[in-house]
Amino acid sequence: QFREGVNTKDLKKRISSGLTDQYPGVDFYVEEMQEGPSTGSPVNIEISGREFDVLLSYADTVINRIEGSTIQGIEGLKTNIELGKPELLVRINRDKAQRYGLSTLVIASTIRTALFGKEVSYFKVGEDEYPIQLRLAEEYRSDITSLMNQKITFMNQTTMMPSQIPISAVVDFEYGTTYGSVERIDMERVITVYSGLLEGYNTTRVNRQLNQLLTGLELPEGYNLSFTGEAQETEDTSMFMLQALLLIISLMMIILVTQFNSFIKPIIIIASVFFSIIGVLGGLATFKMDFVVMMTGIGIIALAGVVVNNAIVMVDYIGLLKRRKREELGLGQRDLLPPDVALACVVEGGKTRLRPVLLTAVTTILGLLPMAIGFNIDFASLLSELKPNIFFGGDNALYWGPLASTVIFGLAFATIVTLIIIPVMYTIAQRARAKRIRKRLA
Repeated sequence: QFREGVNTKDLKKRISSGLTDQYPGVDFYVEEMQEGPSTGSPVNIEISGREFDVLLSYADTVINRIEGSTIQGIEGLKTNIELGKPELLVRINRDKAQRYGLSTLVIASTIRTALFGKEVSYFKVGEDEYPIQLRLAEEYRSDITSLMNQKITFMNQTTMMPSQIPISAVVDFEYGTTYGSVERIDMERVITVYSGLLEGYNTTRVNRQLNQLLTGLELPEGYNLSFTGEAQETEDTSMFMLQALLLIISLMMIILVTQFNSFIKPIIIIASVFFSIIGVLGGLATFKMDFVVMMTGIGIIALAGVVVNNAIVMVDYIGLLKRRKREELGLGQRDLLPPDVALACVVEGGKTRLRPVLLTAVTTILGLLPMAIGFNIDFASLLSELKPNIFFGGDNALYWGPLASTVIFGLAFATIVTLIIIPVMYTIAQRARAKRIRKRLA
């Protein structure tokens, strides 16, 4: 409410377009504030194997192949490996060390003490103890000549007297470069190629295109390429939501079969859930809204309960009308009603349940509409100062908006299904049953 119409996505898009590829050798990271647990980068490709040089080669191949493709929306590919980090390679000349009777441990300990220090004692003040660290002064630690001239004290095996020699007498050194760090997953070395996405591009669509592009990349045995990060998180969440929905539908089916003592009626009722999912997808596509896996999935699961409730009331009331007609006509509960009477019961049931179903749908949709559009009002300020401070958007709208939109789209479509398609399916099922019974009796 304090932004005065400024949108984070617009700012991110302007900043990204102004910085990308403008300054060679400089990496820029333009990201929105993350809510909830970290999900990784939108594009996150892990290449795992044994030899680091081979991993680097294939990482370069992946980057070159992606940059040479026509895939749009990738902000800028980077790797998690820092190359060209300077190092000082110290190699112990074992022949010289053996001549002096020195072990590699003594030589390495001397160098380590000079650089990182060694705890030699404690300085106690009252009840507090402070460790005393022995090492070279900083100006000598940064000087290779002073470091290599550091004396090693040892016991001379010939004279049996303490002797000293400089470190340079038993070691050779050279300058080189190395990696900043080596990451491992499940004991395998891993190089990650990652990137953000430009504003307006869908993560799932871009990763699907990248997967198709890299499918033909042949890796040696023992080397693997996998898509992780946000793509893996989305896939895992989608699978969890699908399993939860199937479990809920199965439980509903068991309860409905037990209550109705029939398979046809529960199938008709459960069919309304799948029709409502069609409404959700159609609504999101019509208004060009993002499919947020977690919140949309929760919305579909919540929607299933409302939709099934309306369908149960409709089917059960039609069954009640049919039982009353059998009593009026003096027929048994298993006797077939005349086709015109059965159809009249279905029509009467639809008319009677029209108002409750519509009221349920309308009140639910109107109740969720402020959440879907991000409508905010300050009731405390309204009652105390008569200032409602109305604004649209905010963090709650970003989080709960997809859930509310899912229920609204699905319930609106499911209402039509409940009032039209469910009675039609019920009529078709009853006519098929009547035809089957007549054929069996004949």
